[in-house]
Amino acid sequence: YTTPFAMSSPTNKRNTETTRLSSKTKQTKLSSSSNAEDDTTSAGENDQRMIEFGKLEALKRREAVLARLLADVRNEKLSALRDRPLTIGVVGFGRFGQFIAKTFAKYGRVVATSRSDYTAIANKMNVTYVPLSDPEAFLAEKLDVIVLAVSILSFDSTVRDFAKYLKADSERRAKDMGGISLPGPLVVDVLSVKEHPRQVMLDLLPPDCDILCTHPMFGPDSGANGWHGLNFVYERTRIDGVILDPSAAEADKDDSDRESFRDSVGQVHYVHENNDAHVEGMDRMERFLSIWEEEGCNMVPMSCHAHDDYAANSQFITHLMGRILGSQGLKPTPIDTKGFESVLKLVGTTTADSFDLFYGLYKYNQNSENIIAKLRGALDDVVDNLVEFEKKDKSAAPKWAKNMTISSHKKEELCIEEEKKEQDEKSFAHLGVQP
Repeated sequence: YTTPFAMSSPTNKRNTETTRLSSKTKQTKLSSSSNAEDDTTSAGENDQRMIEFGKLEALKRREAVLARLLADVRNEKLSALRDRPLTIGVVGFGRFGQFIAKTFAKYGRVVATSRSDYTAIANKMNVTYVPLSDPEAFLAEKLDVIVLAVSILSFDSTVRDFAKYLKADSERRAKDMGGISLPGPLVVDVLSVKEHPRQVMLDLLPPDCDILCTHPMFGPDSGANGWHGLNFVYERTRIDGVILDPSAAEADKDDSDRESFRDSVGQVHYVHENNDAHVEGMDRMERFLSIWEEEGCNMVPMSCHAHDDYAANSQFITHLMGRILGSQGLKPTPIDTKGFESVLKLVGTTTADSFDLFYGLYKYNQNSENIIAKLRGALDDVVDNLVEFEKKDKSAAPKWAKNMTISSHKKEELCIEEEKKEQDEKSFAHLGVQP
């Protein structure tokens, strides 16, 4: 038994106080140790953040240096374009021809020709106009580049007509130079299909003409506010009489500085192997491409074959759907959804183009028929799915169901007709005649 006095004795009090102070001291040390660790961790984190901030700042400074360097390069390139401006001829001065000629005139001299008289319009653009009826006068303008801005349907005949004058002009220039053959102009197409014009130009143009196949993926409407960010597809096809390997277009997006290149049969050529003709031809081609680049186009090197494959699955099917929907006479309603407004916009933009363009996209792209077949198959699949779903549907049909295209009554009629058709085919086959 311990008395209260014993519990509160001085010795016990000192022991209690000592224990309390010892515990407090330990807590203080632990707290100090924890705070020291926290301070160390915090300092480490601050150091890491400072390193990151320093790295970010260094990257920003590097980015600014590169931006200034890029601006300097662009200014030098623009200066080079203006120091040696191209003389560009535009064959076909319709809406698209005028559209591109207006921009070309900012970088060089432009000469246009067409069947109709566009002299007044050309004068307003600071463009020289020569009637198409006088091709010798057109070629006498010492053209560096000839852009064929004609329709798909008239392309073959246009190239065929111009080829003979290009050949005669080449012979005339060689005669003036004492028999020395000089390079012809760079000939460029801007059609919405690519394999067709490529082959036509290779077959018909004189071998001294370089060839560049292009497709600006825009026109006077979509490019009305500038060309920035719009796709420009191109294939370097022939330089100095050598047909380039089309697959190299996708393999190397910046091959203008290469010292060697492959032709269409896989042979390697060097830019300085014989004379300066290739270097000059490449320089002329690059200066023409730089016009589109300077206007902000997204430059897309691509073979003509790959272009037509992609275009059939994008451009042609867009025009096809627009024509199909447009033939149904769709009109705005008071309750249009955003989706239907998009449909009407598609109809409007595709039907605004001439049917000649649509027909050209169909006729001169070997992938177009396959797209039509796929679309028909897809329509049949969707309708078949509706029929199958209707067969499983046990709910009561609406009163007007008899007027539905795939109502039960209609389905029975279709089945009967299909069975009768099969029986007829079997009977005709048995008789050995065609139904």
